[in-house]
Amino acid sequence: MRAVNLIPTEQRRAKATGKASGSAYAIVGVLAVVLVMAVAYVLTSNKVNENETKATDAKQQADALEAQAAALGSFTNFAAIKDQRLASVVTTAQTRFDWERLMREVSMLMPEGSWLRTTSASVVGEASATGEPAAATAGAALSPTATFVGCTKKQSEVATLMVRMGQLHRATDVKLNQSAQEAADGEASIESCGPLYQFDVTVSFESVAPAKEAPRGSLRVPASLGGGS
Repeated sequence: MRAVNLIPTEQRRAKATGKASGSAYAIVGVLAVVLVMAVAYVLTSNKVNENETKATDAKQQADALEAQAAALGSFTNFAAIKDQRLASVVTTAQTRFDWERLMREVSMLMPEGSWLRTTSASVVGEASATGEPAAATAGAALSPTATFVGCTKKQSEVATLMVRMGQLHRATDVKLNQSAQEAADGEASIESCGPLYQFDVTVSFESVAPAKEAPRGSLRVPASLGGGS
């Protein structure tokens, strides 16, 4: 028996058209979702690229700043070296003492037949037996000293020597550390005074003041120093 479709032809056509419209809407919806995802991907990709560009620029700026800091560091080191050298020059000027003048004067006031065995000197204070200067205290005035150890024939000549040393330029005090005969026999030499008298005298001078340094005078010993022997 043959089936007969009783639905009118107009209704059958409308139903077929509705199914086609629903499929079209579904396709449009899928395309819209794909479009939104594509737009989101593009925006995200652009943001990532922008951040990478900013990071690259920031690294370049950091490298440039590090290079500038390194360049300025060399100037800082140069300034520190300059300050150290300036401080050394100032210290040298402040601790200046005319030792050449002192030794020239001492050489001309030594009694005849006397000689020096050792000499130690210091700008910051009394020198030790080894000749090393005592440590200077912070803020303390620099007080030069010189210690002379030598040999002479008589005790009276030690007294004469001390009086003459007291008249040295800028001398403030003369102290006798020792004056004694080393041995009754034996020969006098650079190592031993033998039968002569060994003297140990320390001369103190006024605080270092280069501006007060007197001009160099004659090679002759002044009368105040006894004029030698």
